[in-house]
Amino acid sequence: MRASPTPANPAVDALAAGLRRLPPSCGPVRLVGVDGHAGSGKSTFAGLLADTLGGAPALHLDDIATHEELFAWTERLLDQVIEPLRRGENARYAPYDWRARGFGPVRVLPCAPVIVVEGVGAGRRALRPYLARLAWMELPEEEAWARGRARDGAEQSEFWVQWVRAERRHFAEDPSRPFADLLIRPGSRGYEVLTGPTGHPGYGPHLTQGDDPPAVW
Repeated sequence: MRASPTPANPAVDALAAGLRRLPPSCGPVRLVGVDGHAGSGKSTFAGLLADTLGGAPALHLDDIATHEELFAWTERLLDQVIEPLRRGENARYAPYDWRARGFGPVRVLPCAPVIVVEGVGAGRRALRPYLARLAWMELPEEEAWARGRARDGAEQSEFWVQWVRAERRHFAEDPSRPFADLLIRPGSRGYEVLTGPTGHPGYGPHLTQGDDPPAVW
């Protein structure tokens, strides 16, 4: 039996086309940040966008953060990722293993025309100068955190208490949403792509791809 075709996503196609036309923001690279509260669906949306961009590389910031440095990872990101990309080189970083509580083998992030950076803090002030566009997942914090807790289960409840405190403190000191070019609103049948506070175009009215809960925050 022939497989069903993948549903069309005109808004994502338009967004991807618009991103490709932007001038580079970090050396030869157009970095696209996807930020939002933990549990808001960043990984799912970032994966869809990367696929629509023809398999663009994606950097997940939970590979950069650690238990001890939930948000104090700016220098590691700049040294291992941003600086090599600025020079037009592949970046090399050691992803953090949240189960083993240590860094794993070095991974290569190709210096591609467009790279998606997703995770809580992707729109922090130290990273914004290198972003071509910043998208914010428009889901209220309590709703996002409830999704995250349901996803991770009771065994992660203690971690979530720590995480919520840290995330609140981070966004109080270094907010991302006011600087977003796009607001991505998850819905029951897809996403809406809206113009963000900075006033850049939203590249289309909505996405039609389903919005299953993300696998990682």
